[in-house]
Amino acid sequence: MATTKRVCLVHYHEIGLKGKNRGFFENQLVMNLKFALKDTPVTTVRRISGYLLVTFRGDATKAEANLIAQVPGVARVSVAHECPREEDAYCQAAIDALGEAQDFKTFKVHAHKSSTDYEMHTLDINRLVGSKLCEAFPDKKVDVHHPDVTVHVNVVQGVVFVYALSERAVGGLPVGTAGKVVTLLSSGFDSPVATWKVGRRGAICVPIHFSGRPLTSDTSEWLTQDIVRALAPAGMIGRLYVVAFGARQREISLKVDQKLRIITYRRVMFAVAQRLAKIEGAKALVTGESLGQVASQTLENIAAVDEIATIPVLRPLIGSDKQEIIERSRQINTYDISSTTVPDCCTLFMPRRPETHAKMDQVHEAWDSFDHDGMIDDLIDNIEYIDADQCVSYRPPKQFREHHVELAPARAMPSDQNE
Repeated sequence: MATTKRVCLVHYHEIGLKGKNRGFFENQLVMNLKFALKDTPVTTVRRISGYLLVTFRGDATKAEANLIAQVPGVARVSVAHECPREEDAYCQAAIDALGEAQDFKTFKVHAHKSSTDYEMHTLDINRLVGSKLCEAFPDKKVDVHHPDVTVHVNVVQGVVFVYALSERAVGGLPVGTAGKVVTLLSSGFDSPVATWKVGRRGAICVPIHFSGRPLTSDTSEWLTQDIVRALAPAGMIGRLYVVAFGARQREISLKVDQKLRIITYRRVMFAVAQRLAKIEGAKALVTGESLGQVASQTLENIAAVDEIATIPVLRPLIGSDKQEIIERSRQINTYDISSTTVPDCCTLFMPRRPETHAKMDQVHEAWDSFDHDGMIDDLIDNIEYIDADQCVSYRPPKQFREHHVELAPARAMPSDQNE
């Protein structure tokens, strides 16, 4: 009997609806998968009949399927048996595939053909494979309407792919198909999830972290590097920028009424992030704000901060509660990192009673009480960065190619950095 090989079949749903642009999205996904799998024994990633086929030097494993499942644009991934178009071969592959399922009572066979030179009708394939499965699993029953397990038999050019189990993936769109954004990234729960959600919609993410250094330790900076590493399988982050903001916060605290400090801090952050977006060629800012979650996130205060921005500000978590955000952080592997409480710019010079409903005339008066333009220029001139080397579509701006090459924390980010 002919031998079979284990391969990964990558399923995508949303990309299949893109019409004439579908090829662009598929090609981007192929490129992203190749990059994500660069440290595995991958041999090919190519399009076949509504799927992407990923092959390896040996048999595909569940570990490689798990890696593929984290790449935006992938809806599901199946470790399939690839076998010749011989009845004995694909029937045995179906038996093997169903045998991998556990705790099931019912099954059905679903055959599909995308090759017209194979004469057997799909209904006949269903009957043939189904009969063999009934012989191999006499204690199981066929249920064509609501089966516990479906055995898929896909006939394509020259081969047959058989699988029963699929792993649900992150879905969305391939990174690199929706432009570039600058995300305001802290070491907390919200902003990493917001970054991931926008990256999942195809955006290249360029996070910027505002540190309390030199008035606090640089621990939050190392945690944001850990977050970037945690998001690496998704391939959405091109570079992490760090701004030492502590001294400037002290300057603001000496000039601005305490109830307006947080709004003023955030206006400076938005101004710096927007300046960086212009340098990076990014089209929007992204924050992790959730409406009403803290004092700075009321509608009035959001409007007071947004006044600084001349490009769109995306808030993918605006309608989410904290439990939803925390649950997502578990799914994207940032929960443990964000659970670490560290001093950062958010803990510096906090007012006892922050303003919750800012009045614009008072905000403007506070804004004009210090040299905000000079402050923004200085923060940009002293910005630090670390290249994450995880997004195949990211191109760094020329302005920073030789900028601050020796500044902490702008050091390499090996996987054992904090071990």
